[in-house]
Amino acid sequence: MRRFAGPPEPLQERCELCGVPVTEGGHRHLVDTEKRALACACTPCALLFERPGAAHGRFRTVPDRYLSDAEHRLDDGAWELLQIPVGVAFFFRNAALDRLVALYPSPAGATESELDPEAWQTVLDASRLAALLEPDVEALLMRRTEGRAECYLVPIDICYELVGRMRVLWQGFDGGAEARADLQAFFAHVEGRARTQEKGHPQ
Repeated sequence: MRRFAGPPEPLQERCELCGVPVTEGGHRHLVDTEKRALACACTPCALLFERPGAAHGRFRTVPDRYLSDAEHRLDDGAWELLQIPVGVAFFFRNAALDRLVALYPSPAGATESELDPEAWQTVLDASRLAALLEPDVEALLMRRTEGRAECYLVPIDICYELVGRMRVLWQGFDGGAEARADLQAFFAHVEGRARTQEKGHPQ
């Protein structure tokens, strides 16, 4: 009876393809391109879907590379062109639709910008990272703050992790102190992992 009276044991995360247990932080993610969703995967399954054309392209393994563009320049006018009401946004290419998608974190979750894709492309062309972007599984993550622009190429799953964190912490009109501190810590982590992309050196 004590077993039933105590708090429930946490559920063991499992690979969503083969069902084997996976540890928190010790597994990979796949993009299900049909459902537009992320799936947890064990390392062997993740390696399997790194091969081009595996499962007819339905599942794609999210890479683990972080790149930064230290020379990226984005002035206030260019950011206003995006018509995004916050200082953070991420962009990825949807292969099925063959177009760019722009999203930003909000209290309601990931919110899509309805701006003409040509306007996004004008902004993205300012960074050499745009040409390296892998469709569906990587994103260009941008932040504009205090006159400074940051641009990173990152795994798309961390962008949705950021969306979830902001949704939980957001308070008031500007997010509140806790959300701002968490956002600062998040970008410090990204910057710490990112390699600088240099001209003429594709990764």
